[in-house]
Amino acid sequence: MNHRGTRDLRLDALARVEGEAALHLRVDGDTVTETRLRIYEPPRFFEALLTGRGHTEPPDITARICGICPVAYQMSACQAIENACGVTVDGPLAELRRLLYCGEWIESHTLHIHLLHAPDFLGCADVVELARRERAAVERGLRIKQTGNAILEQLGGRPIHPVNVRVGGFYRTPAPEELRPLAERLRQAREDALETVRWVAAFDFPDAVCDHDLLALRDPGRYAIDSGTPAVMAARGQGPAPREFPLSDFEQRVRQGQVPHSTALTATLDGRRHLTGPLARYAINGRWLHPGAAEAGRDAGLGDPLTGAVCDNPFRSIVVRAVEVVQAVEEALRIIDGYERPPRPAVEVQPRQGTGAGATEAPRGLLYHRYTLTEDGTLTGARIVPPTAQNQAAIEEDVRGAAQARLRSAGPAADDEELTHLCERAIRNHDPCISCAAHFLDVTVRRA
Repeated sequence: MNHRGTRDLRLDALARVEGEAALHLRVDGDTVTETRLRIYEPPRFFEALLTGRGHTEPPDITARICGICPVAYQMSACQAIENACGVTVDGPLAELRRLLYCGEWIESHTLHIHLLHAPDFLGCADVVELARRERAAVERGLRIKQTGNAILEQLGGRPIHPVNVRVGGFYRTPAPEELRPLAERLRQAREDALETVRWVAAFDFPDAVCDHDLLALRDPGRYAIDSGTPAVMAARGQGPAPREFPLSDFEQRVRQGQVPHSTALTATLDGRRHLTGPLARYAINGRWLHPGAAEAGRDAGLGDPLTGAVCDNPFRSIVVRAVEVVQAVEEALRIIDGYERPPRPAVEVQPRQGTGAGATEAPRGLLYHRYTLTEDGTLTGARIVPPTAQNQAAIEEDVRGAAQARLRSAGPAADDEELTHLCERAIRNHDPCISCAAHFLDVTVRRA
């Protein structure tokens, strides 16, 4: 601290998050005056890589954006291309896509809960220390994650960067008997997932409130995963019920921009910061949870979504993720139980000139794709808006709020190490996928 009472807290590399980022916090006396989440991972220019490619290629190319949530990129890409070409995939093929997506939710959420986030609440430096103290919990998490991976491997051909997904459906669909072993594993995973909800619900949660508008897909009658219409809920559940808007208006409502301290684009919703992800989904879609998942959420203290309960404490997002694992397991079991092999693995998608958009709910939040095609199917434009880029401003505000609350209670003497640790926890609440976020920069080339 200098003689003016101003200090800078710098965390040069965040731990237990996907990707590379740093945090800079400036404190003046007992007031946080600046918060910057500095994503310094090199931009990856996926929109530029897609330009000039054929209309069948985006699912395979965009899957490489993330090794944890490749299905989200494949599904949003497929929807956008199919929308541009005037094709709708429904019936058993759509159900198989939803089953594949459930596998990703199961493995991704479980990875975050057990390996990345839980150590924060139990005073452990990492999952290795957690495994020494809570071996049964970590083993339970690994079993659940392996079940999610098994779904990806069965339907996608492999658990990372699946290769069986194509525009219009799949290259191959399984026979019903091929899915029965998955159902056996899912029944065990259901018990493990319910126990995980009980485990995380007992953690000690700091007081905090999200003061951000919430954005998620809304799919009346079922919990939104692979389809839906964008819907907005006012901050802290105040105001009217969720308001939907057409997906075609997404880029007019969600505006991206560059900030000097980050290689990731940031975004605002109608000019305000917003949050997408589990807290938004639970608030907007909670009434359509499977009864078992809804009961688990009520027992965990999340309230009853049927009465409009909203979880607005970001530290409790780990509980919501655990409930969503139960939801994904129950949904996967439902799909397998009613599955009949479709007559063909994919519908034909003939290219045509036009623009199409698609959006699905990645584990971390709403993921939007938009592509423009020529008559022969060549891509002339691409836009990808990942959830972490949308959440960056909300994450920075949550970090500021957590640090400010601690300074309010402890005063200027609050320990730097304690503040830094608290801020890192506030970031991990949102499970940022930083590599996904750092995918694009506007580039201007001037020639003499």
